Amino acid sequence: MTGPDPGTVARLRAAGCVWAEDEAALLHAEAGDPDQLESLLARRVVGEPLELVLGWAEFLGRRLAVAPGVFVPRRRTELLARTALALVRAASPDGTPVVVEMCCGVAPVAASLEAARAEVHAADVSEVALECARVNAPTADLHLGDLYDALPMHLRGRVDVLVANAPYVPSARIASMPPEAREHEPREALDGGADGVDLHRRLAAYADGWLRPGGTLLVETSPAQAALTTAAMAAAGLVTDVVVDDGIGGCVAVGERPLSPRGAEPG
Repeated sequence: MTGPDPGTVARLRAAGCVWAEDEAALLHAEAGDPDQLESLLARRVVGEPLELVLGWAEFLGRRLAVAPGVFVPRRRTELLARTALALVRAASPDGTPVVVEMCCGVAPVAASLEAARAEVHAADVSEVALECARVNAPTADLHLGDLYDALPMHLRGRVDVLVANAPYVPSARIASMPPEAREHEPREALDGGADGVDLHRRLAAYADGWLRPGGTLLVETSPAQAALTTAAMAAAGLVTDVVVDDGIGGCVAVGERPLSPRGAEPG
């Protein structure tokens, strides 16, 4: 097909699409014929997220498969993936680091580790999300279930990097989210409880049993909630830090399991 016509751009602009020209170009590139273009355009102008219409989302320079009913990866989560990748690269060359992406959705972090020397696992409660994860991270081991209940027991005490983009939107704020999110993404992928940190507390509370000594828990959060997330980590005995990237709005809470048990003196 040729490039986008003015009529397509005008329809997108009338629907409130700020980047109408760019979206029109992407839709034209994705469509195989005028009928398919009309089908894609009709979905977009009624408010369906562009990524779900296209069937992919860009993340760290690659296209990740997405589908209706999944959480669409945001650019801010690239900080989470970059932080995990840096830890994997810094791991001992004598072994293969074990990485778990919890609440993985379509597995953007696991996908970013495809070329890394690591044993990668990804877990989620959504079968639809795991179908996309299987495409995006084909060499990762995928697990269906709720948080740690999804993981095989042979991973206990072996995980070098446990990474999660768990929901952190406070329940009362769901209604004020953009309709593209609240109407097209599953609520369980958005709702983090009263203060947005319910799942962060659950992740932190049991991380000690799954991380190896010196292993790290990484949880995406917001600058406003970072103190709550790190407090949950500290209460679980982890040594905490916060990493931010203002350029993409990324914020990651870091919790490292000490090499020595709490209360033990180094020998």
